[in-house]
Amino acid sequence: MLKPSGARCNLACEYCYYLEKAALYPGARLTMDEAALERVTAAYLAAHPGPEVVFGWQGGEPLLMGREFFERALELQAQYTRPDQRVTNALQTNATLLDDDWAEFFAAHGFLVGVSLDGPPELHDAYRRDAAGRPSHAAALRGLVALQRHRAECNALITVNRRNSSRLLGVYRYLTGLGLRHLQFIPIVERQARGSDRPAPWSARPEAYGEGLCEIFDYWLTHDVGQVFVQIFESALAVHLGGPPSLCAFAPTCGRCLVVEHNGDLYACDHFVYPEHFLGPVTVEGLANLVDGETQRAFGAAKAETLPRACRRCEVLAFCGGDCPKHRLMETADGGRISYLCAAYRKFFRHSAPALQEMAANLRAGRPPV
Repeated sequence: MLKPSGARCNLACEYCYYLEKAALYPGARLTMDEAALERVTAAYLAAHPGPEVVFGWQGGEPLLMGREFFERALELQAQYTRPDQRVTNALQTNATLLDDDWAEFFAAHGFLVGVSLDGPPELHDAYRRDAAGRPSHAAALRGLVALQRHRAECNALITVNRRNSSRLLGVYRYLTGLGLRHLQFIPIVERQARGSDRPAPWSARPEAYGEGLCEIFDYWLTHDVGQVFVQIFESALAVHLGGPPSLCAFAPTCGRCLVVEHNGDLYACDHFVYPEHFLGPVTVEGLANLVDGETQRAFGAAKAETLPRACRRCEVLAFCGGDCPKHRLMETADGGRISYLCAAYRKFFRHSAPALQEMAANLRAGRPPV
């Protein structure tokens, strides 16, 4: 995950966990220069072992870098790509800066564009405002329409928060009504302060989140199977088919979703961009050793090693993997720590199991899923 503008953003979303990262670089412009871009591009392509390489651009707001930056990024990708590699690009944006020129560019170059939308205006604008307090829904919707007009590939990322967690089916129907067919429901779980176990007031409500996922799932089964793709449903189906979950938060171990800051600094994970999880600067010679080194391996293994007995005995562990370590706010009777969202995932994965098991059986037999 590359953050060319670091924590710089044109919005000031109340629940954003990344704006505070600007404090790691006091006085910096938070802009990736060409030297850092070339160094990171060359290092990533040289170290990547697989045939398909995805450059994931996030922020902050990556569109603040301007078109010329991404044009140069594509040139450098073409320069350093090995013959056995295929490069694709994905970008997550608040969509408020998108216009026809951006949309045409993304469509022409095959970018997958994730648009952050939390639902209709009254839900989206509850937390997603700029520094002056102005709402962002109308501008984000214009950006989405521009992408659709130019047939750029796009999906929606919905941050599930205190306001919308009890209205998720309505959010789903609103977004699919806009023509979106790929949805990611990403729960907000933030602490009131670092080191505290008290959730921030904008964090999702676990019971409402679980109930909302079940309501969406039942509606999807009746109306939208094969037409709409919901990331958490896809992940659960993958497990029923005998594979691993497709969401990093649900994987048995961590450590493969690293973050590159604007200056080429590498951190262990998007949610652990702290000085103690700084791995070093990205270099062509050293990237593989940082990614596969002892420090990062220990970081990734700690997720499984610290699972309490309550998780190890749980029938949904294969689906949630104990959830992201940053969500483990709740203490168990034996002194372990479980996810703040534990109740939500137990409810959803149990509720969806019969239908997904039937889908998996149909797919294995070569039949349609339903």
